[in-house]
Amino acid sequence: MMSIKLAGKAADSIVDGAGMRYTLFAQGCPHHCLGCQNPATHDFEGGVNVEAETILAEILENPLLRGITLSGGEPFCQAAPLAALAREVHAHGLDVWVYTGYTLETLENMHDEGIAALLGETDVLVDGDYREGERDLTLPFRGSRNQRLIDMKKTREKHALVLWEEAR
Repeated sequence: MMSIKLAGKAADSIVDGAGMRYTLFAQGCPHHCLGCQNPATHDFEGGVNVEAETILAEILENPLLRGITLSGGEPFCQAAPLAALAREVHAHGLDVWVYTGYTLETLENMHDEGIAALLGETDVLVDGDYREGERDLTLPFRGSRNQRLIDMKKTREKHALVLWEEAR
């Protein structure tokens, strides 16, 4: 595995996806959404490099975790190392949620191996930029109405977009 540039982490989050999660906040984001809750993650020069093996060891220390969440910043700016970490997490029976300011369609159209690998390791994708004018605090696991919770496994199986709420 490789080094991942992090802005921070939450070892036992219950707000970044279903169940108790280990959340990683990737450093660096090109979106700069107005009203972003993590503006300190935008600078690509900030953060700290952490070895993926170290992160994995911390994740595996907590038997109560359901999975990990990759947030940001923009995780797809570090897609290859995060995909490798996600693959290891899956090997230990945990799931992977990823938050992105891109839409699924935009990511697929980038035709990038690292991005494709991370999408392939993603169980639930929360996609779309945060839009302050569409802010809605009643939505589960996202901040604005334009953002979608996509069940990626079912989407891959059906070759059609399946939203997470519909799959439950």
